[in-house]
Amino acid sequence: MPGVREEALIAAIAADPEYQALVRRRARLGWWLTVLVFCAFVGYLLLIAFDKALLGTPIGTGVTSIGIPIGLGLILLAIALTGIYVAQANRHYDARMAAILKDHGA
Repeated sequence: MPGVREEALIAAIAADPEYQALVRRRARLGWWLTVLVFCAFVGYLLLIAFDKALLGTPIGTGVTSIGIPIGLGLILLAIALTGIYVAQANRHYDARMAAILKDHGA
């Protein structure tokens, strides 16, 4: 259980305008990436629901249908967007948070 000093530190950091701006920027990026993944997956589900024939179209003369690379693309998109968030967090957010903590003597 945090003591009085830790609670005061947490309250001071939470009230810091730089911390609040950092939280807003991080949340905004998270929401944009979430919307991108959501739209991509909903689009894929709508394609499955309304145009199964397109997804079942074979690629060339093989047995693999076009739905397989599209589905793989969705998985790779989710991985790439996760990588973008992690890179952004490591490059900007973590360094800024460390500076905020240092400013407050933590």
